[in-house]
Amino acid sequence: MIIGTAGHIDHGKTALVRALTGVETDRLPEEKRRGISIELGYAYLHADDGCSLGFVDVPGHERLLHTMLAGATGIAHVLLVVAADDGVMPQTREHLAVVALLGVRQGSVALTKIDRLDPAARADRLAAVQAEVQALLAATALAGAPLFPVSAHTGEGVAALREHLLATARLHDPAAGTATPAPGIGFRQAVDRAFTLAGTGTVVTGTVAAGHAGVGDELQQVPAGRPVRLRGIHAQNRPAKRADPGQRCALALAGVDKDEMHRGDWVCHPAIALTTTRIDVQISLWPDEAKALRSGTPVHIHLGTSDRMGSVVLLDTDTLAPGQRALAQLVLHGSVAAWHGDRGVLRDAAASRTLAGVRVLDPFAPQRYRRTPERLAALNALALPDRAERLAALLAQAPLGLDLRQTARAEGLVTPDALPLPAGTLQLERGELAITPAALAALQAGVVDRLRTFHAGAPDEIGPDSRRLRRLAAPRASDALWQHAIDDLVARQAIVRSAHWLHLPEHEARLSEAEQALAQRLLPALLAGGFDPPWVRTLAQDLGCAETLVRQTLARMARRGEVFQVVKDLYYPILTLEQLAGLARDCQSGPRGLQAASFRDASGLGRKRAIQVLEFFDRVGFTRRVRDEHLPRPGTTLFGHPAGPD
Repeated sequence: MIIGTAGHIDHGKTALVRALTGVETDRLPEEKRRGISIELGYAYLHADDGCSLGFVDVPGHERLLHTMLAGATGIAHVLLVVAADDGVMPQTREHLAVVALLGVRQGSVALTKIDRLDPAARADRLAAVQAEVQALLAATALAGAPLFPVSAHTGEGVAALREHLLATARLHDPAAGTATPAPGIGFRQAVDRAFTLAGTGTVVTGTVAAGHAGVGDELQQVPAGRPVRLRGIHAQNRPAKRADPGQRCALALAGVDKDEMHRGDWVCHPAIALTTTRIDVQISLWPDEAKALRSGTPVHIHLGTSDRMGSVVLLDTDTLAPGQRALAQLVLHGSVAAWHGDRGVLRDAAASRTLAGVRVLDPFAPQRYRRTPERLAALNALALPDRAERLAALLAQAPLGLDLRQTARAEGLVTPDALPLPAGTLQLERGELAITPAALAALQAGVVDRLRTFHAGAPDEIGPDSRRLRRLAAPRASDALWQHAIDDLVARQAIVRSAHWLHLPEHEARLSEAEQALAQRLLPALLAGGFDPPWVRTLAQDLGCAETLVRQTLARMARRGEVFQVVKDLYYPILTLEQLAGLARDCQSGPRGLQAASFRDASGLGRKRAIQVLEFFDRVGFTRRVRDEHLPRPGTTLFGHPAGPD
């Protein structure tokens, strides 16, 4: 629960908190001297039936709005305080904009200092202020919020307001602290204050955003990534064994110094810990903003209790009109932690006015391909409010599957098993990747089509190896998805695996008896040529055969993976290529790639032939050309190790 802004800058709202709870929230000497709230103040109200409320008294001054935003994180109910003698003030409007943009849907209004009104005109003045407040709230989710005229000085109306707040708390959280923890939801709490206590050590306070944590739990500080242990808990200002969602909690932490904890940090379950500098969001420009928001605008980004500079990049439009909604990416100038569904506020670069509200869609936002139709469709799926519907829509937009571990982390779930996947979803990679049967079938159809195209362009080659085919057909597919797709195609005989090579069943070459007899003569002749085997014309002359028959037989042998055509009419047997590949590996010097001169010297070939062999290695995917170097592709299994000397 949060105490909103008073109109006149004095102790009006602080006095109301004191009247409701008996706690003085202005602690600093400067606050007492100047009569304004500078820092966040905290108070608690405990009823006899066990119901308890936590109050966050936020500063009302416009220059302290960044502090107000830190205190507004995680609130469930706003108590907007308006002085009856002053009425609605400019900071009242901005604070209302903040809570509206943060998505707060429950609230009450306290009209304070009614004791200062002229008794003769009191009724008319209260009616006028009430009408003014109701008109202000009419366009927000707080429309129709109950109003309570009160006087902290005389106590008039305070009891009724107190009972209303307690009744609201009982209605919306009747069993706080006793409910069974929801399975799978990771604990997280934004830090709005850090201090030390003698005999306790480092203590951080904040509102529990989600999940549960108990004394002794291992947690993590983000974005620093530091492991901490939960030594003790005060929930709603009372000792507790467990911290529950919605509670104001003070957490005693081991493993971190006070100076290492900052407002803007989070304490969370290690399985959901994340940091990011790019966040895809749904953005809503405040209706009262004077002008449209342009893509690239520098802004203050308030998420959780953090305040970071950054820029907003609109994804599905170039400008955003007041009152409109769009998809955007926040590019921050520092790391933050955020999870799906978190709310935030954008203020202008000078921190002089509130611009927009945001709802986090994806904390793992990509830098590339962020405006593609596929990405925008995924973001629209992420904008769905129901988690099961959201996942079903995401999977429908995921042709290469969905990373379940990353999705669970973004959703604040400690394990992918907690994700409500649609029936029939295929799970791969030990349950960490999900894909629909339709998406897998489409991927495999694309693989077969790409293999058919490959055969049409290189009819004399047996086919690509698995890694090369992946680069051609689905370069962004994960290892697990690609392996499953290929293994399934092979098992169904849709494609054939011959040693390292993949090809369509109809592409497999069969030798006639005459070709088989010739092949048995050709292969020894090629092997005898070593690193410089004879050309087709020379083979035909040496063996006394027609050149056309030799060329045809070698082409069929190539389609069987027994020989490879390095250049037209020059074939190398697989054993010779394995030896040359071994030399190529040996010639590579450290991080530098293979150069033609060193390979020429090692193989004894002429420069032209050495370059032809290296270009062949590039073509089949054993190496890749980078300027004047040939870099071995990592993890390739092509050509194994050299077969040894002849």
